[in-house]
Amino acid sequence: MPLFRGRQPEASIWRRFRSGLDSFTFVEDEGYFTAHVVATAERVADLLHALTEELAPAVDVVIEDLRSGRVWRGERLALPDVRETLARLKIPLATYAGVEVAVYTGEDQLTLTPELELYLYARTDRWLYLLLGKGLVESDRVSGHAWRLRPEDLDPAPELSDVLARASDQLGLSEV
Repeated sequence: MPLFRGRQPEASIWRRFRSGLDSFTFVEDEGYFTAHVVATAERVADLLHALTEELAPAVDVVIEDLRSGRVWRGERLALPDVRETLARLKIPLATYAGVEVAVYTGEDQLTLTPELELYLYARTDRWLYLLLGKGLVESDRVSGHAWRLRPEDLDPAPELSDVLARASDQLGLSEV
């Protein structure tokens, strides 16, 4: 029995799922290491939350909502508070996309893109081993999308906007 019974899946459905293994690339360039992770939307949002556990006790955060154009920023936030907020954001982020979240220190940066891909930047190669430990497969290239979301590509998501506004308030982020 076909999954979609002869009709084409809606864009919101195909954007949430990827085929193949959860994989990542890992490169070094002039002393900086970059990992690019591609997996299902839910897995990437979960990885962002899980990997923040490896950051320093105080982090900086930037959240950008492509739909509204709003950007929030906070510095030297307590990591447990940021992780708690990210745990609450996992489902809305994976469901709606269109939000960039960056959590960083002077040594590391984790960025969830609006297209639900995860990038990790660091001064050491430690993320390689952490990603392998999470069951991801290193490869020469990942099967990510070459497209980039624009605000007009996104359906309205008032629920997401509300969740982002509450999260920024709870963390004490400033709108920029």
